[in-house]
Amino acid sequence: MVKKFMKSYILLFLCVFSLSSFKTSLHKTYLSVTEVEYREQDQRLQIVSRVFINDLEEVLSKRYQEQISLSYKQDLKTHQDLMQEYFSKKMHISVNGKERKLKLLGSKFDADQIVLFIEVDGVEDFQKIQVQNLVLTDLFDTQKNIVNVKKNGETKSVMLMKDESTGVLSF
Repeated sequence: MVKKFMKSYILLFLCVFSLSSFKTSLHKTYLSVTEVEYREQDQRLQIVSRVFINDLEEVLSKRYQEQISLSYKQDLKTHQDLMQEYFSKKMHISVNGKERKLKLLGSKFDADQIVLFIEVDGVEDFQKIQVQNLVLTDLFDTQKNIVNVKKNGETKSVMLMKDESTGVLSF
């Protein structure tokens, strides 16, 4: 009887061990949200982009081959030039067919996200705006970047991904 119990116990142990050795793959959602608002009186695009802190740290660390930490307010100031460089390469806006230069004004923390404040000056009234957003797609193939553009009280949206990184919105 003890021998039968031991065999059952060993079999149960092996089953539990073998089942627990398989990794469960949790699918993480990778998402950023960017709000673009046209300020006609200032002839300016005001852009607010939200990305998760750990995702931005990871992509900057891999891209620039150094350990980047964005844990403290001072880190945001220290790495502002790197964030400016990264966003300049990954986000492009064209108004009426003319590409515009993005300027990172600053950033702040909001829970587990970094909120980036970006501006484009000298923007005349437009009917079409083209937005390319490849932020974080070099690190995460499933990254989705939602872009909302607001002009004269009307908001239009587009979801951009690695394979479909550019959208044109008409007003």
